[in-house]
Amino acid sequence: MSPPAFRDIVDLMIRPARTARRFGRVRLAQTAAALAAVVLLASCGAATTATPATQTSHSGSHGAKATPVAAPLRAGERFESLSMAEAYSPKGPNGGTDDYRCFIIDPKLTRQAYLTGAQFQPQNADIVHHAIFFKLNPEQAKNAKALDDSTPGQGWTCFGDAGVDDADWVAHWAPGTNEALLNPSYGYELPPGSRLVMQIHYNTLNTTGSDRSSIRLRLTDKTLKPLHTALFPAPVELPCTTEESGALCDRSAAVKDVAYRFGADAEEQVTQLSKVCGPAKPGPTQHCDLPIEGAATVHALAGHMHLLGRSIKVELNPGTPKAQTLLDVPAYDFDDQALRLLPKPVNLKKGDTVRVTCTHDAGLRAQLPQLQKLPPRYVVWGAGTSDEMCLGLVIMSPTA
Repeated sequence: MSPPAFRDIVDLMIRPARTARRFGRVRLAQTAAALAAVVLLASCGAATTATPATQTSHSGSHGAKATPVAAPLRAGERFESLSMAEAYSPKGPNGGTDDYRCFIIDPKLTRQAYLTGAQFQPQNADIVHHAIFFKLNPEQAKNAKALDDSTPGQGWTCFGDAGVDDADWVAHWAPGTNEALLNPSYGYELPPGSRLVMQIHYNTLNTTGSDRSSIRLRLTDKTLKPLHTALFPAPVELPCTTEESGALCDRSAAVKDVAYRFGADAEEQVTQLSKVCGPAKPGPTQHCDLPIEGAATVHALAGHMHLLGRSIKVELNPGTPKAQTLLDVPAYDFDDQALRLLPKPVNLKKGDTVRVTCTHDAGLRAQLPQLQKLPPRYVVWGAGTSDEMCLGLVIMSPTA
């Protein structure tokens, strides 16, 4: 897959007709395009609670070992379980430990349906870092099949997105995420003949092995109000601690290392985040203010960082009389990335501003088994488990 261009950076706002994708590497050109949710969040969520984390855990494990019991089907809903065709053994490119792999799965839809929930089921949770599901229309599905057929082995490499056109993000899973059900009047539209791309981020830093993950879809044939997934990013500029030293503690060297592992687009993304969000002073806390240029209703949110994350907050119109906190996770836990459903949906309108703020802690590197043996580095935005992200994940629906 050739990396996408960062075009139309000013499009960092809500455009309900287009959805953002890229949990792994946000395509900044469309990042806040439908600000909905990722992490199977995007697939409608994690089942029940909307309470923030109360303590910080940095075990760095890769999620639950057992699939949670499904909530009962609601009127008109049905389950559809889909799996990878065969097991896959990940291997990161360029000597890395992060492998982003995409697989086609077919729900065999002969008529239009809506996705109202989903539960990803990692078969080997020790190596699965996260999973994202993208919707393909019939034409996109043809392109995806051609890509799959031309790539050795099962699936294809896909850092960041599906690697196929402008595929829409409709579901996602990360550690601590279960199925979260929104109002049954809303869902992700799946036209007849649709396929799904299952993108799995594998991390083999601690162990290796094979995986044959699956997903349980919650579908209905009712006509619902459409949901979209969107992402709000902020930069990461985290220097080494005063006790650390090494070649990668130099920012330029660290950025080049990210580009080596994930492609030139990874370096461009770091640059564009700085342009969109403004110059960032190196340090643990960074934020980004993103303008809203379309009307939408927010239903649920989650935050995503990696192992050095301490806290994340998403605010609407900060510093004004209209200020609201949409998401506040003061003690971020990598193993608890559950979707937080809002008690009452919040309306966004053109002219509003969304601020995403993250705090990371480079000192955690010396405490975490996953990172202790790696060379210290100046941490910027990157797709690897040893890199970092600052991402607000939002489920929303367009409004007139």
